[in-house]
Amino acid sequence: MKHRNRIRRLIAQEAARLMYEEQIREYRTAKRKAARRFGPEQSLCLGNHLPSNAEIRQELQRLLDLHEEQLQPERLLHLRILALKYLELLAPFRPYLVGSVLSGCVTERSDIDLHLFAEEVEEVVHFLRNRGLAFEEELVTIRQGGEYVDYSHIYLEDQGVEIECSIYTTRERHRIPRSSITGKPMERADAGKLRRLIAASLDQPRRRD
Repeated sequence: MKHRNRIRRLIAQEAARLMYEEQIREYRTAKRKAARRFGPEQSLCLGNHLPSNAEIRQELQRLLDLHEEQLQPERLLHLRILALKYLELLAPFRPYLVGSVLSGCVTERSDIDLHLFAEEVEEVVHFLRNRGLAFEEELVTIRQGGEYVDYSHIYLEDQGVEIECSIYTTRERHRIPRSSITGKPMERADAGKLRRLIAASLDQPRRRD
């Protein structure tokens, strides 16, 4: 058991390093790549070898605190202000901010994750085109329970930051999905909540060297 726990911890540390140094964004990708460095992937995928996303995030936050303690507040503030811009722009689709920019665990290559709600994806597409905004579309298949569901994703870019918009139907707005990291209902923030988070961070005293 101690050996398994050690491997699990080492994989979590390696996955976090990959996310930090090689800018891998997805926990799953970093986890699989890290696991391959400790032996055949087939065996490591069994049992309790693979760490949870929460364990990897904890290690990633440790690296950020160790190497970028001074940069983190400025980076997070910049990303949250940019996220607020798009929450306000996309207000007709009653958007939420989710993911790392909300949780605060951001790296140099973190993107902004938004959930939008519309009767048809074309509503969002026409909205963006009418405003002359460049974007890309992708159909993403995810597993929900025992079935697979397709969701449209729209990607924008601003100041070198990717804004990923997942499009859901309007009736899904009150269904809170579970976080792939904590397993609990996903934390979400509308524009009002994000403004309060930004204001609170600005009110905190700056750390001096």
